[in-house]
Amino acid sequence: MATIKFTFEDKSIAPVTVNDVPVDMSILEVTEEHDIHLNHNCGGVCACSTCHVYVNSGEDSLEEISDKEEDFVDRAINPRLESRLGCQCIILEEDAVIEVEIPDQKRIIGHEH
Repeated sequence: MATIKFTFEDKSIAPVTVNDVPVDMSILEVTEEHDIHLNHNCGGVCACSTCHVYVNSGEDSLEEISDKEEDFVDRAINPRLESRLGCQCIILEEDAVIEVEIPDQKRIIGHEH
């Protein structure tokens, strides 16, 4: 089972580590199951950029970025080279260790769980 380490651009939020994450789960689904705030307007179907995250390490353990996802990442607030959409970051490796930074959600108008 994979391990996902979440840090937050908003430093008032403490880091969270989620262990025992099954393969085929998305980063967005992990945040939903563990009450980690990540906006998502389109319901996780790669039709917006509100679930934008930074994958700081472990990207090789995730499904590759598609052209469609790249188009939406370009529309996100402050995209970087390590930017991805949480809904499209599908975990592929059981022993993955992935580090994800969640941008400050106060700047994003979106649905929260």
